[in-house]
Amino acid sequence: MVDDAADRRELRDHAREIKFLVDAELGQRVVEWMRANLNADPSGTGAQGDEYETTSLYFDTPKFDTYYGKQSYGKSKYRIRQYGGADVIFLERKFRTDRLLAKRRTAVSVAEMQLLEPTETDPNWKGYWFHRRILLRGLRPVLQFSYDRTARQGTSETGPVRLTVDRNLRVLPMPDRAFIPGTGLPVLEDKNIMELKYRIALPALFKQLLQDYGLTIGKVSKYRVGLGALGITPPPQSDTGYA
Repeated sequence: MVDDAADRRELRDHAREIKFLVDAELGQRVVEWMRANLNADPSGTGAQGDEYETTSLYFDTPKFDTYYGKQSYGKSKYRIRQYGGADVIFLERKFRTDRLLAKRRTAVSVAEMQLLEPTETDPNWKGYWFHRRILLRGLRPVLQFSYDRTARQGTSETGPVRLTVDRNLRVLPMPDRAFIPGTGLPVLEDKNIMELKYRIALPALFKQLLQDYGLTIGKVSKYRVGLGALGITPPPQSDTGYA
């Protein structure tokens, strides 16, 4: 059953997220560092209580306005996420400015995905807000991205911190909204995606991690990686900036 209260909203001032594309061997070393310095994720499983499988559906417009970050599409991202083979999925919106990070997440059953198909919305459904917004913004699912995650968290002088390492990256084209967990075209097979989350300024603990492992801050997007692996080339938009 789905928890009827599972409609969560989160606001974080000065939230920061940075990602790294690292060799798989280095990713495993970072996992060992995480387990020595941070606490297990409360939702994690496995022998260390810090692992889970994730599958996400990424949405965009036919003109790829999210990809290009056109106007408000560069601040708001929509996706549907499932963990493992659970019968619950999460409808998610992530809104970011330089100062504020706002997230909304609503849990519904997998069977309720069919309620996203009609072009008319049902105000009585708790996923109404998500359905309404993807219709208004002309969004449709573009691809499915799956991976295995190790997640750890803790506290620092600037607030809560979280570190994740994603491996076994896989992508599928998504002509509809059907989840197919655990399958897909392998991408970046010798790489892991590492992400640091913190507030205000990079904590000393993470600075030491970057220094010890010779990590350089960069940019990596699962959505962009997935598009490239599937050979999907967004049409050019000359009047927009880079997302």
